Amino acid sequence: MGKITGFLEFEREKVHKEPVEQRLTHWREFEERTPDEVLKRQGARCMDCGIPFCHKGCPLGNIIPDWNDLVYRGRWREAIARLHATNNFPEFTGRICPAPCEEACVLNINNDPVTIKNIEKNIIDHAWGEGWVTPLIPPRHTGKQVAVVGSGPAGMACAQQLARAGHAVTLFERADRIGGLLRYGIPDFKMEKWLIDRRMEQMAAEGVTFRTSVNAGVDVTGEQLQREFDAIVLSCGATKPRDLPVPGRELEGIHFAMNFLPQQNKVNAGDRVDGQLLATGKRVVILGGGDTGSDCLGTSNRQGAISVHQFELLPEPPKDRPPLVWPNWPMILRSSSSHEEGVIRDFSINTKAFVGDAQGRVRALRGVCARCARSGSTGRPTTAGP
Repeated sequence: MGKITGFLEFEREKVHKEPVEQRLTHWREFEERTPDEVLKRQGARCMDCGIPFCHKGCPLGNIIPDWNDLVYRGRWREAIARLHATNNFPEFTGRICPAPCEEACVLNINNDPVTIKNIEKNIIDHAWGEGWVTPLIPPRHTGKQVAVVGSGPAGMACAQQLARAGHAVTLFERADRIGGLLRYGIPDFKMEKWLIDRRMEQMAAEGVTFRTSVNAGVDVTGEQLQREFDAIVLSCGATKPRDLPVPGRELEGIHFAMNFLPQQNKVNAGDRVDGQLLATGKRVVILGGGDTGSDCLGTSNRQGAISVHQFELLPEPPKDRPPLVWPNWPMILRSSSSHEEGVIRDFSINTKAFVGDAQGRVRALRGVCARCARSGSTGRPTTAGP
């Protein structure tokens, strides 16, 4: 796969991005397109490793070595065919997937892994640019009606596959637009929403019917769905937030991420959001060090926050991968593009209370430095106090 000696000849090349001061002025994606010649060199680094552990790392089972090799050889149309064989929407995963395939790359044992994620994104972007992504109309129709409840990436992919099998598919979504958390959870600077709209056009041509602003179980009952459809697929996401029941939680100015993030996406889409939650001119604290916290960070900085702190309950992980972890996902310190844009990070912080002013607005956070222990019964990490 790739060039036999490619991993010895070529170094991993990073994706170039707009400067921080420039990308903070807009909500668009800011990664620059990688030239084809660079992508060919990166595809050449893919090793003929015998057992491609990148398959183990990829939840979709993408046939990664094959399309790395095809990109190296400039056979782009074959590359997108191989990529689409396992992935309905590589333009989504190529932008927002954390790339466990790269952690499982054999080259990652003692070198930098192949830039699998960037190659994937550029294969599909290349294919759209060439007009190779077209509706796949089923040769026959089964006469069966299928309801898919939930229009996130799983629901969209399920609906597309069922339509291509010849079924009449109706995709139900509780929100006013299709896409689930792709639409209202992922900020536009990570994935612009016209990418979803473009796929919806393809799916509509393939026979998928979209019904938005329908709360299954409320606006339409389960009994109604069972009467109208031959089969029902439940692809609902988990939108219930985890609360933090500490003193002062009721103070004004404390919000769940999924109340904050969708509002900005709606504004970017041209909607008017009365009373929008804004970080403009504020000192922001984000509780949680994962991807959602990172999304809140990038959004807060673009809205013009004075400062942003991000607190993580667990200890700071090591910067380097511990030995004997490959090909599994390592717990290491990861910095997103949003972290590059300005943040004060702290670890092992256990929030004990919020403090407010006379008007009932939050003004301070009280926490302790926690140490991490393991539960004797489950082995899971727990905070063992200061």
